Amino acid sequence: MLVARSLALFAVAALFEIGGAWLVWQGLREHKGWLWVGAGVIALGLYGVVATFQNDDNFGRVLAAYGGIFVAGSLAWGMTADGYRPDRFDIIGALICLAGMAVIMYAPRGH
Repeated sequence: MLVARSLALFAVAALFEIGGAWLVWQGLREHKGWLWVGAGVIALGLYGVVATFQNDDNFGRVLAAYGGIFVAGSLAWGMTADGYRPDRFDIIGALICLAGMAVIMYAPRGH
């Protein structure tokens, strides 16, 4: 149950961080305005809040593990929001990152 909760928190964090960064990108690079930028900044702040709900007390471990989620989530976001089509190397790289995330976050540590 703890792993499922942790994965759900990582997914919510990814929505806030990747979505927030995308909103800032849209606001500045696509000239959609400061309202988009502001919404992005708020979403990025919420990402930081969600990360604190992870059960592990080690900030560095949680953030390092989240990196794997960020990589895979960014590719998925690009596919959904921008029509990006990852190639096989993108997919292989994302799978490697997710495997690394699982080792960092969920390996038995005996304590």
